Amino acid sequence: MDLATILGILSGLTLIGYTIFSGGNMDIFIHVPSMMIVFGGAMAATLVNFSLNEVIGVMRVVKKAFMGGDSRELEVIDLYVDLSKRSRTEGILAIDSQLSEIKDDFMRSGLEMAVDGTEPETIRNVMETELTYLIERHKKGQQIFTSLGTYAPAFGMIGTLIGLISMLKTLDDPSSIGMGMAVALITTFYGAFLSNLVFLPIAGKLKNRSDEEVIVKEMIIEGVLAIQYGEHPRNLSRKLLNFIPPEKRSNHRNMNKAVG
Repeated sequence: MDLATILGILSGLTLIGYTIFSGGNMDIFIHVPSMMIVFGGAMAATLVNFSLNEVIGVMRVVKKAFMGGDSRELEVIDLYVDLSKRSRTEGILAIDSQLSEIKDDFMRSGLEMAVDGTEPETIRNVMETELTYLIERHKKGQQIFTSLGTYAPAFGMIGTLIGLISMLKTLDDPSSIGMGMAVALITTFYGAFLSNLVFLPIAGKLKNRSDEEVIVKEMIIEGVLAIQYGEHPRNLSRKLLNFIPPEKRSNHRNMNKAVG
């Protein structure tokens, strides 16, 4: 689990809940019709903007916002160094027996093409095309949550206008104006709450997860081509380490010992 996402949402809920509770008026903040118009309206507008399959499919993507980011960069580098050493000593065909042990389909597919003797440019084109469509699929999930974050406050305002119109009908009863105004404004609260604590932060987290995955995929592409070109393991490691931040490079094992 990604503790940052969980802690962020929980701390936001705690702060808002404490503020409401300290005011001593919890009941007024629980209004089911207001919840329905904000959440239901945002979902309805999103369905107009996207297809049903896209909206349903994003539910499979949202779990990435709550899962810890896999720091696979160093693992990928170590694997490529091992493959490079074997490829240089026994030939590239020697790594064919290891391909079944590689869990990453993207990496395995690229290495299979390299072992089969596919032209480097073809390998790059095939893998970069797959990466391009991966980015587009990820963008769709980000766009859906961004849309929800945009529509929620708008429907909150619509709910407020509905409440104000209803309140204006009872202006002859001054005692009901205060309660009517509170109910009218509660939808704006729900809209701002969902947009700024749930929908837009999740969209941002999905973008960050996508960026991290793209970096790993780009490393994989360069690693596959380096294996095919027969690059020295030390040079391969140096090339791939450029993809990760300097603070992570210090955790990498000493390549002089690995290569010998």
